[in-house]
Amino acid sequence: MTEIIKISRQDFIKTSAVLGGGLVLGLHLPERESLAETAAQPTTPILPNAFVHIGSDDIVTIIVNKSEMGQGVYTSLPMLVAEELECDWRAVHVEAAPVDPVYNHTQWGAQGTGGSTSVRTEWDRLSKVGTAAREMLIAAAAETWSVDKASCRAQNGLVIHTSGKSLTYGQLAEKASGMPAPESVQLKDPSEYRLVGKPTKRLDTPEKTNGKAVFGIDINIPRMLVAVVARPPVFGGKVKSFKSEKAKEVPGVKEVVQIEPGVAVVATNFWAATSGREALEIVWDDGPNAGLSTTGMREQYASLAKTAGAVARKEGDPEQTLTKAAKQIAAEYEVPYLAHATMEPLNCTIDLKPDSCEIWTGTQFQTGDRNAAAQIVGLKSEQVKVHTTFLGGGYGRRANPHSDFVVMAAHVAKAVKKPVKVMWTREDDMKGGYYRPMWYDRLAAGLDADGNPVAWRHTIVGQSIMAGTPFEAMGIKNGIDGASVEGAAEIPYAIPNILVDLHSPKIGVPVQWWRSVGHSHTAFVVESFIDELANAAGKDPYEFRRKLLTAHPRNRGVLELAATKAGWDKPLPQGHARGIAVHESFGSFIAQVAEVSVNPAGNVRVHKVVCAVDCGRVVNPDTIAAQMESGIVYGLSAALYGAITLKDGKVQQDNFDSYEVVRISEMPEVETHIVQSNEKPGGIGEPGVPPIAPAVCNAVFALTGKRIRSLPIRAEELRTA
Repeated sequence: MTEIIKISRQDFIKTSAVLGGGLVLGLHLPERESLAETAAQPTTPILPNAFVHIGSDDIVTIIVNKSEMGQGVYTSLPMLVAEELECDWRAVHVEAAPVDPVYNHTQWGAQGTGGSTSVRTEWDRLSKVGTAAREMLIAAAAETWSVDKASCRAQNGLVIHTSGKSLTYGQLAEKASGMPAPESVQLKDPSEYRLVGKPTKRLDTPEKTNGKAVFGIDINIPRMLVAVVARPPVFGGKVKSFKSEKAKEVPGVKEVVQIEPGVAVVATNFWAATSGREALEIVWDDGPNAGLSTTGMREQYASLAKTAGAVARKEGDPEQTLTKAAKQIAAEYEVPYLAHATMEPLNCTIDLKPDSCEIWTGTQFQTGDRNAAAQIVGLKSEQVKVHTTFLGGGYGRRANPHSDFVVMAAHVAKAVKKPVKVMWTREDDMKGGYYRPMWYDRLAAGLDADGNPVAWRHTIVGQSIMAGTPFEAMGIKNGIDGASVEGAAEIPYAIPNILVDLHSPKIGVPVQWWRSVGHSHTAFVVESFIDELANAAGKDPYEFRRKLLTAHPRNRGVLELAATKAGWDKPLPQGHARGIAVHESFGSFIAQVAEVSVNPAGNVRVHKVVCAVDCGRVVNPDTIAAQMESGIVYGLSAALYGAITLKDGKVQQDNFDSYEVVRISEMPEVETHIVQSNEKPGGIGEPGVPPIAPAVCNAVFALTGKRIRSLPIRAEELRTA
């Protein structure tokens, strides 16, 4: 990993410094203390490291403070810098940022990646960095030539004078580092963009296709051992006793140590470690969660849903209006726990020394992981260095608020006092906890004599993902976990009387954010129930939505675009039907139309998805199309197959044979249409997920007349032969 060179306090007060004959540039921005650190505020200004280094070799290195897990930030964020810098895109290199307050998320006060916020929070900051560097290079050239700065311009890595003479950025870098940084900068008008908004090949594609990309699981450092951990089969369980003699007889096994929360087998290689773990004899104390079952929790949730919860939104008098409505519709929906199921199982490598600690891992939460590891190994946070590798998928799992996979590795490293890579098998990963919560929803609505909705009541039951985390104070207000009701509490439809309330039962199953967070379940419920209302009113589901979205033009815009591009009113082949859904999340608006068929065995096949997306200003349209496809297959896997279930406190799924995902042969054709917009940028990594399940289920209803109210879709409910 390339070392990031630290910049002196004095030089960074000027926002620039000489580094190896080049120009290094950062911005000084006031930052809040990390959420994972103490509440005391720093007494001295926090100074930044560089975001940009222009070397004498003309290479422009851009330090990216977001984790690359397939969503394209190693291209989109450098594009923002390069656009204003006017550099040669072919000369741009990317490095992962170290952990430092300057790289903190501008909203969270800690360094991390999630919530589809990377472009949204970095657009202005990185654009200003690029602009400032460009202006300093132009000033350096003007001084070199003894000409007016206004007679010089930057283009494609050169500063060019009106006379035609030019100097490369590399030739100017050292001199530019001594120029005063501009006090303020003028960003380009979007009409002048030459890179931003244009389809651009990703910078990380070559090394991901030629095998050079380094993921956490690829790390191999000198003297490194490999460890796997036997953990309790029931959440909250503990080791009562264990025997390790047989494990130690396995060739390659070096140590067997008890740690929190289990027993680690440390060996020279992964096979020896897993073989040693299989030979362990452990007696477990299953603890208080041994009786947990999906069946029992479902009964508990269904009972809670019949009672009043904490109010997330109330407008008008929904109860009274409901009783007087011309027609009443009621339904109950449920969705299961879901695993993140990342392609790369969790892993973390640690080299612990008496006065330092180096960590290599694919993480979405650098600050929290660093601080948690420091606490375990007994070092100061500044003595711990985190190398962020490529992530083989994240979906929120690698932004664990308890840093579980890093903490586990820190315990092992502290025990063995040797460099060690702690690896999780697929089974460890699937049974290892921190799932998308299980949810149960009870809804009722009333229609007037003309079929217009006049009342909406929605009770949600499910675990809080914020409770017990550093984000609790920020995420839970008046008893409402905002992540539990997002997408439900702010439904955009014009319904005059609305009540949304919440129950957050405390269950011993570890939960956290999953791709699209609460929207992953609320979109399914809301958009399916809206479809039920359209059917009860005898109206077309597209036109029914469209009429109710008059006050929400961006929702309505993508709805209309998706319906038009899908040919909503055009006939389909025999045995096919369409369904539609629209949803806003993370500042973006997505509508999807799914075309499906159902065979006699009850198996659903999705043939085509037409997706319309309004995410405001666009950096790279190729990334948007890719993320829509990614979100659709991720959400489709959950809709067709995904379920984590428990019996006697134990997770019943352990690999992709029992937790299936959509295979390439099942992938539908996806057609993405991007709305041209000058609105502020929205997120794109997650918003493609929420609409796909309701779009598919609504299509199934249109085809079969059978309403899907529980996921995953069960073939036996649709079987006709």
